[in-house]
Amino acid sequence: MPRVTRGFKARRRRNKVLAMASGYRGGKHRLYRTAAEAVDRSLCFAYRDRRDRKHDFRRLWIARLSAAAKQNGTTYSRLICGLHKNAIELDRKVLSNLAILDPNAFSSVVKAAAENA
Repeated sequence: MPRVTRGFKARRRRNKVLAMASGYRGGKHRLYRTAAEAVDRSLCFAYRDRRDRKHDFRRLWIARLSAAAKQNGTTYSRLICGLHKNAIELDRKVLSNLAILDPNAFSSVVKAAAENA
């Protein structure tokens, strides 16, 4: 029986995996089997970390808001509670940018949140 080397599609599939593994150290960028394992693993991490990035940014915004709220004489939890009670619908990303780029506007938002809180 003649030896079958597979064809164009198998080679294209292998080359695609090796291209994704370019830049990896050692045999992970040269050897197909180890490259395939490394690529599968890295794709899992990439999927997971795209979701974790959202958590990380929320933590960053909350830390910034907490610091800015303390400079304005309140706490983060009182600020958020006041915003909800007064139906001020600004999310944490917008509030964080406001605190950094326009502290005077952020102070007015804090005062508005403190009313009826």
